[in-house]
Amino acid sequence: MSQQESAAFVRACGVSDLKDDGAISVVLGGDEVAIVKTNGEVFAIKDWCSHAAVPLSEGDVDGYTIECWLHGSCFDLRTGKPTSMPATVPVPVYPVKIEGDDVLVAIEES
Repeated sequence: MSQQESAAFVRACGVSDLKDDGAISVVLGGDEVAIVKTNGEVFAIKDWCSHAAVPLSEGDVDGYTIECWLHGSCFDLRTGKPTSMPATVPVPVYPVKIEGDDVLVAIEES
């Protein structure tokens, strides 16, 4: 069974709540998560810049990258890996699936 099939998904928001090339912040299981829509796809990434601890959801989305508004660090929405300095530490990304208008995200329990 794949990780996505075994994970417990919870509703994060509606697809209709998302703007193209934009992000919103939601709280799931006590974690702040940025839900991002770009290139017709939806991604979930921890809403926290690993360099400056500010919300990524307040930054710009460009393709598969989200940019921290404070110092310009960019992160790949697919992997969470930083793609530009000053950040060097990845941030968690979470499995996403769409059911109707619902965006479902799996947050692993610690």
